[in-house]
Amino acid sequence: MQRSTFIKTAAALAFAACGFASHAAGWPEKPITLVVPLSPGGSTDTTARMLAEKLSGVLGQRVVIDNKAGAGGNIGSAFVARAPADGYTLLMHTSTIATNVTLYADMGFDLNKDLIPVSQVALIPNVLMVNNDVPAKTLKEFVDYVKARKAPVNFGSAGNGTSQHLSGALFNNLAGGEMVHVPYKGGAPANADLLAGQIQAVFSPLVEVLPYIDTGKLRPLGITTARRSPRVPNVPAIGEVLPGYEVVLWNGVFAPTGTPADVVTKLNAAIRKVLQDPAVRKTLADQGSTPVGNSPAEFKKVLASEIEKWGKLVKLSGAKVD
Repeated sequence: MQRSTFIKTAAALAFAACGFASHAAGWPEKPITLVVPLSPGGSTDTTARMLAEKLSGVLGQRVVIDNKAGAGGNIGSAFVARAPADGYTLLMHTSTIATNVTLYADMGFDLNKDLIPVSQVALIPNVLMVNNDVPAKTLKEFVDYVKARKAPVNFGSAGNGTSQHLSGALFNNLAGGEMVHVPYKGGAPANADLLAGQIQAVFSPLVEVLPYIDTGKLRPLGITTARRSPRVPNVPAIGEVLPGYEVVLWNGVFAPTGTPADVVTKLNAAIRKVLQDPAVRKTLADQGSTPVGNSPAEFKKVLASEIEKWGKLVKLSGAKVD
């Protein structure tokens, strides 16, 4: 009796294993949804749509973008975290997801338990932009201008705890200034007020302000990454004047925890193939971004480091969302 039960159980497990393996091998057999937890039209959405189009060709199934904005990206992220772990609902998020671990009292999901990293897509620098009426013409002059405190220096951002806010908070701390943070409901209105002279500076994603740089409507003074950007090679890295300064934004793809390892491996390979496409690399370079395409294990290590790094910046800025 016991031997019969053992054989039946073993057969059932073997059957299940075969079914699991065939499911992973056959993926994808239907369209894939790539959730972007931000509004349409932004830099992340634009990159996600380019990635989705190219992945559709590599995987042989449509990859459809679904924008689910709100709560700093937490609404869309929580949706994916609760989705079936079958490889058909994925998330394209930014470094904001690491920031939110410290910024929010409750994200609506547990990043370390409910989502698994698949691959980073690109690295994106922020750039310190100032209104043309600001007397400082160089990064060194702007640091001195902030230190002098003779006039109020207001810097705008896309909201409390965003990369723009944290970039400015770190700059202010290292410069020893008293810059005033002015949060907006997005990067576009912050840039509009910068153009109008209502604020003096914004630490904006490079891709969002390239038109203003190219037309001379705003003045770029410094890049937040450790090295200069090939897109604007004459703009120094802020760390050249303020040693230790570095803020790097990124975006990447996540899947619900429990997604079959073979599916994750296949998806990772597809993303890395797309990021080797010359047209994709040129588009990213034109935006000032750098393609990544790392392994799930490498992305996981990066994520752990980013949660710690952004957590320190959040605490430095004093930002908090209940």
